[in-house]
Amino acid sequence: MSIPPDAEARRAIPPVICYPNETLPQVDLPLYQAALAEAVVVSRHIAAPRDACSFEVEAGQFFRILCSETPQVGDLNLWNRDDLSERFYSGKTRALHGSHVTTGDRLWSSFPSLRPMATLVEDSLDWYGRDSFGGSVHDVIGTRCDPYTHNLLAGGDYHHCCHSNLTRALADAKGLSLTEAEPHVHDVLNVFMCTGFTQDTGQYFMKASPVRAGDTLTCFAEINLLGALSACPGGDCGSEHSSDVAQCGPLVVEVLSPPDGALGDWQSPAANGYNRRHGR
Repeated sequence: MSIPPDAEARRAIPPVICYPNETLPQVDLPLYQAALAEAVVVSRHIAAPRDACSFEVEAGQFFRILCSETPQVGDLNLWNRDDLSERFYSGKTRALHGSHVTTGDRLWSSFPSLRPMATLVEDSLDWYGRDSFGGSVHDVIGTRCDPYTHNLLAGGDYHHCCHSNLTRALADAKGLSLTEAEPHVHDVLNVFMCTGFTQDTGQYFMKASPVRAGDTLTCFAEINLLGALSACPGGDCGSEHSSDVAQCGPLVVEVLSPPDGALGDWQSPAANGYNRRHGR
């Protein structure tokens, strides 16, 4: 392989942000946070270690993910409660907000709706920022641990990885067979997980999460949601995925409802305004 004479000049070209987000609809965080301060818990759901739970959230309510015991990360899927074809779009969320999300960022839905599904309102780990390895928390770059990659790399069948946990949770929530539910399971928000890319090889890495008992991530439901949360079998993901050895704990999901009038004239966002003619 020969190196071109202008190699350094090509590398020195400055980057351009693909999707400047200054024109995104503005988040009224003070409104959401004031409503959250008055909200009360209306339901509570537990994702047992190496398993998952499902939960429903009405538009205008909140859901809070709580690390209740040992350090534990979770894999989150979100769907439009009334239409499973509209689901969380991690790739577009990443393109709009970056590789990791925190307070004020939004979780966007798939085409053709492409609208906010949920807004991150409070994050007890927002102090972590980005560490010297390039790691940060709550990533939208990983996919989810799954039995297919496990089989490819290690052989055998492992049924309590996050993909399978989410499949079972959705099947139970919607009365579907596993075969019917599995195609709806999608790339996740890795809640509490600390990840990044190595500087030398660009490989996706994980490291022990900074999450501790009592840490939370709280989101505002912009539309009616069905959620599923898996308590990852990697525990704090400081060693390995898909493990029966890693110390694992439960995760708790609380759904909170604010009092009437707390959100003023807020309205659930409409589906994306593109006319869908695609040039014809």
